[in-house]
Amino acid sequence: MDTEKRFSEIVNGSEQIVFFGGAGVSTESGIPDFRSVDGLYNQEWEYTPEMILSRTFFMCNTEEFYRFYHAKMNCLGAKPNPAHIKLAELEKAGKLTAIVTQNIDGLHQLAGSKKVYELHGSVHRNYCTKCRKFFNAEYVFGSDGVPRCDECGGLIKPDVVLYEEALDDTVVDGAVQAIRNCDTLIIGGTSLNVYPAAGLVRYFRGRELVIINKSPTQYDKNASLLICKNIGEVFNGLEIE
Repeated sequence: MDTEKRFSEIVNGSEQIVFFGGAGVSTESGIPDFRSVDGLYNQEWEYTPEMILSRTFFMCNTEEFYRFYHAKMNCLGAKPNPAHIKLAELEKAGKLTAIVTQNIDGLHQLAGSKKVYELHGSVHRNYCTKCRKFFNAEYVFGSDGVPRCDECGGLIKPDVVLYEEALDDTVVDGAVQAIRNCDTLIIGGTSLNVYPAAGLVRYFRGRELVIINKSPTQYDKNASLLICKNIGEVFNGLEIE
């Protein structure tokens, strides 16, 4: 039996699926990942992306942070790909209970998914650091230089988890419970090298572990099924019964 047919069998035989995804889910929508050969971490910049995307750098060199953020993190033109769309269909069909994502682009919600745990936050939520007024991504990416609150003039910060910042406890708790209670966990588009996010996989106690990734992961030996293909291609061939 080929892997894609087996994948369909696992999905259609499951009742509580959780999808755990990383940057590879969004690269097929034209959003570059951070660590691939063509990713952000391999492009020339005055500072390393790890340094720029840190809490200290944001506070001490805000103008340079936003110069990078505007140039490299604007994903507003991206559209959901077949993986995003099929996952939303699985949720609507009552098979998928949650998505746990390391991505900050909001494409799962744009595709129609409702239960999404965004471990690293979202570019679509931005808050004034002084008065906490909310601003959307269009406001932030449309600003020249450093975006400021239109009411109090305070500095606006994207609701994304920077280096030196902790993950949101409520989001983590929800993701852990979803993973712990599912019968099938599908991991897609992630090398599982980024912690603490990758550590959530250890809470899985279900029956089927499916890994869809083009490079090896530390959990490959535990998988019921390994698929080394583009994730959009795999989901595009999935027939939901």
